[in-house]
Amino acid sequence: MRRSDVAARTGTMRLEILQVPDCPNVGLLEQRIAQAVAGESINLTITHRVLDDPAAAADAGMTGSPTLLVDGEDPFANPGLTPSVSCRLYPVEGGGVDGAPSAVALRAALHLPPVEEPVVPSA
Repeated sequence: MRRSDVAARTGTMRLEILQVPDCPNVGLLEQRIAQAVAGESINLTITHRVLDDPAAAADAGMTGSPTLLVDGEDPFANPGLTPSVSCRLYPVEGGGVDGAPSAVALRAALHLPPVEEPVVPSA
């Protein structure tokens, strides 16, 4: 089922964070989700599932921690990622990696329009 179908039917988008115990990047992911949806009229349900077993990680579709599922699907899945109970790194705009997707990447994954940066008049 596509993400938009679930949200359209229920009015709520379901986010699930798959994580290993004490994952240091879960707080960062939660902060960026909040930044991504700030000012939007969107209903989100966020749940957490703590996994420490490789078989359970494979069943859940966790390809490192944290893995974000949006209405049951990983919007950041890439071919070649294998299920694991390790840290997951996400590409950053402009190069490099980080422990969670950026707010910009999350907005795209949640099918929200880009936020325009305010224009600051030059002096």
